[in-house]
Formats: sequence, structure tokens, C-alpha cells
Amino acid sequence: MRIYNSYKDQVEEFIPIHENQVNMYVCGPTVYNYIHIGNARPVIFFDTVRRFFEAKGYHVKFVSNFTDVDDKIIQKAKDDHLDEMVVANHYIDAFLKDLEGLNCKTDYIKPRVTHYMGHIENFIKELVDKGYAYTIHGDVYFRVEKIKDYGILSNRQIEDLKSGARIDINPDKESPLDFTLWKKTTEGLNFESPFSKGRPGWHTECVAMIDDVFGEKIDIHGGGADLKFPHHENEIAQSKALHNHGLANYWMHNGRVSIKDTKMSKSLGNVILVKDVEDKMPLRYFLLSTHYRSPLNYDDEGFQMYVKEFEKLESSLKQLFRKLDLQDQIKQVDIENHEIKQILKDFDDALEEDFNTANAITALQSLLKVINVSIRKKESNDYYNQLNQAAHYMIGILGLKVKLEPMSQNDREMYHQWELARKNKDFKLADQLRNELTERGIL
Repeated sequence: MRIYNSYKDQVEEFIPIHENQVNMYVCGPTVYNYIHIGNARPVIFFDTVRRFFEAKGYHVKFVSNFTDVDDKIIQKAKDDHLDEMVVANHYIDAFLKDLEGLNCKTDYIKPRVTHYMGHIENFIKELVDKGYAYTIHGDVYFRVEKIKDYGILSNRQIEDLKSGARIDINPDKESPLDFTLWKKTTEGLNFESPFSKGRPGWHTECVAMIDDVFGEKIDIHGGGADLKFPHHENEIAQSKALHNHGLANYWMHNGRVSIKDTKMSKSLGNVILVKDVEDKMPLRYFLLSTHYRSPLNYDDEGFQMYVKEFEKLESSLKQLFRKLDLQDQIKQVDIENHEIKQILKDFDDALEEDFNTANAITALQSLLKVINVSIRKKESNDYYNQLNQAAHYMIGILGLKVKLEPMSQNDREMYHQWELARKNKDFKLADQLRNELTERGIL
């Protein structure tokens, strides 16, 4: 397996730190609003990464956080005349509901900043004690220039950053590049600490929680490309200061989602919220249709193509399932057919080469063509079962949920009537029965 490592700007062989185990951390949401489809891209992609690793026999320790204390949450609470924790809890619940709708796994470790405050404070204190951070009037800042290769992830040079820095509003800082680890404040939710009453800076929250949850360097750290600088760069700097390593062996970043060629932004109001998208599985299909590192553009007309494509996928798999279900012949078999094995290899090869979901979907579409041809023929149940297993392996990794349930006796009788009407070319009756079977979710 090969992964593009943003830290080294190259594709590298994936070698886990621990045999048959993958430790992953993906930056999660700041919970002050509903997520939009751009926010959903890393959620869906890294869920797919996890699924593939698990399908290949790895144990995956998957962690993604909730930032539940932040200026944006404070402002939202003020605007809505609510307690900050009420706001945070509401949007955490909404986020997890969106994940379920997108068929993302929710059985992962979900650290919340407010639950890790003690460890975050100790983490900052250790940075101060080692001379990598300093306090000014209750605020704590990180000494960026003590990290010699600062900027390696985002390909920035310290001298360039310094020359481009604006005059800082805090003249007491040693350097305008130094970032906040702890902010002294009495506004909103705040905490007592050895430094002052206040709350942590965003850049120290994730690295401190990774430090506590994993207790060591991790395999993969993921997130959107917009997090490379300064967030991930600052995480790396703190990890190097305390542990002399770059926090993760592989850094993975997904490209941005635009809407009609314009950057999607909650502040601009040009967003499509996941909760408002009726077709959740086509949305997942769409967000996986392009290589994760490439930018992706959304428009309504283009999205409708994926709605139709998913409907075709669903129809093909339902018809294949019915072929076996009608005879109670669904079973596990060995996949021996050469064509099916080659398609499965193409699928795996695509994902093993930097998780190319676009090429994996191409392999899935090849399988669907084989399924559609086979449905028009009388093939053996063994062959149908091989197709069925291959299809479910592939959609299981891509997370494309297709609802398939065994038919009741009444449904079976109606299905046979539909097939007989088609055979007898009674198209009026066939259309009527087809519509009813479709409403029941059988076709």
C-alpha cells in the first residue's frame, strides 16, 4: 500500500508502527453549526480509509475530536440566548446524525476538548518548563523559531513568514509568529489553570489529545488541506518540542469542495448543509468520485448525475439479490471466476495506490456491467453469489449503503406475477406491478 505523505510531499509505502494495527487521528468539527458538504468530504474519505484497512485485516484505532469550547460557540450561544454546552451538545448530536445518514461509522473515539482540559494544561506547562513556550500577563505563547524546520508541512520558510507578518496587536510577544497555547479570558466558558483563568488555543488542543489518547507517535493524521497551515504545522511544532517527532508518520489532506466554482464558506452563506441533502448515498458517491487530494466542484446539475448513477447501482444490486432470494440461495462462496477476481484486484489496486476512490468506483461500475449482463441470462446461483459477494465487498468499503431485505411471501408472489407479465408481454400489467414493487423497495 502506498500513501501520499503531505509531510514529505511524495507517495510512500505505508508501513504501520505496530504490525496489523493503524492508529489514525482526523481533525473533527468545531460544534457551533451544522456541517456542510465540504465538511463532509474528509469525514467520508477517512471513513473509507478506515473501512479499507479493516477489510484488509488491520485493527484501526480511529480518533476524531470535537472542539466544544471556542469563540464561535460563545458567539452562537449569545446569538441564540443559550448556554454554550447546550449549543455544543446540540451540534454534536446533529453531526453524528449526519454521519449516520452518510453511512459513516460512529464507533470511534471522540475526545472533547472540555473533557481533556487537565491534560491540555499539563501539556502546555511542560512546553513552558522546557523553554518552548512563555507567559505574558496570563497568556501563553509557543516560540516558533525554536523549531528549526518549522513550515516543512506547508512548505513555508520562517524568514518568509516573518517578512510577511503584520504588526502584531500584542507587542509583548517575542515574535509575531508565536501562536497562542492558552488565552487569558473571562468571556464565555473558561477554566482555572496555572497560567490564568481562560481556555486553550486551538492549535494545542488536538496535539494534546493525541498525546493522551495514543501516548505515542501515530500512523496517520488527516484533515482538510486548509488545515495544513497553521493548524497542523503548529501541532507538529509542539510535538517536536516535547517528543522530538512530527506527531504522525503520514499526513493526509483532502482537497477543497467548491460550489459553482466558488469557495464554500459558512461566513459567506454559500453552503449546502448535509442535513438538507435528501440523497445522502448519492452525496457520498459524489464525494468519493474524485481523488481525495483533488479539488471538487459541486453544482446541482452535476450532482443529479450521481443521484441517477446511484439509482442504477441500487437497481442492479437489488435485481441480483432477488435472483438469489427467490430461491433462498444466498450463501458465502469462494470467488473463482476470473473476470470477477480481476475486477476485485482492480478495486484493491486502486485503493492501495493512495486511496484512489475514483478508480475504485470505475472498478465497481465494471462489476455492475457484468451483473446487468448476467441478470439478462440464466446463470448459476454459484455465479450470482460470487457477483453478490464481490459487490458487497466493494460497496462495503466505499460505504455505499443499499437496503436489501428478504421478500415476504406476498412480495414473492407479486414478483413472480411481474416476471410472468413481462414474459407474456403484458406491458400494462408489468408496469403496474413494477411500480408497486418499486414502492415496496423490492426493485
